[in-house]
Amino acid sequence: MLRQLAMAPRSRAQLVDKLAAKDIDPDIADEVLDRFEEVGLVDDAAFAEVLVRSQQESRGLSKRGLRHELRKKGVDPDIAEDALAPLDAESERARAEDLVATRMRRLHGLPREVQMRRLAGFLARKGYPGDLAFSVIRQALDAAEEHRRD
Repeated sequence: MLRQLAMAPRSRAQLVDKLAAKDIDPDIADEVLDRFEEVGLVDDAAFAEVLVRSQQESRGLSKRGLRHELRKKGVDPDIAEDALAPLDAESERARAEDLVATRMRRLHGLPREVQMRRLAGFLARKGYPGDLAFSVIRQALDAAEEHRRD
C-alpha cells in the first residue's frame, strides 16, 4: 500500500479497493487506513484539492467534470464540494474561452457549422454546460477573422 501512495496520492476509497483486491480482511484494512489518516499519509481533503487543481490545469475540466472525477475516485461528496468551492462561474468561463481559442487554431478553414459542432463536443466532453459552451463558442466564432463579413 505504501507503494501505491508513493506513486501518486490516492483517496481512502481507492486504497480500500486496492486492499480488497488483495483479499485483505476489511477490518484490518480499516485499521491500517485509520492509522495512515492519523499520521497524514491519507488525506482525502488534500487529495481532492490537488486533483481539482491539476485536472483543471492539465485537462481543462469544468466544475462538473471535476466533480465527476472526484466521485470516480471515491471522494466523499462534502469533501468534493469543499475542494470545488473556489471555482466560480467567472473562472470557469475564462477557462472555456482559453480552451476554445486554443482549439480554434486547429479548426481554421472549416465551415462555421463544423467548427461550432466540434467545439461544442469538445467542451461537452470536459463537462461544460451547454449554455456556457455555446455562448463562449458564438463569441469566439463571431470574433474570428475568417467569419467576419466585409
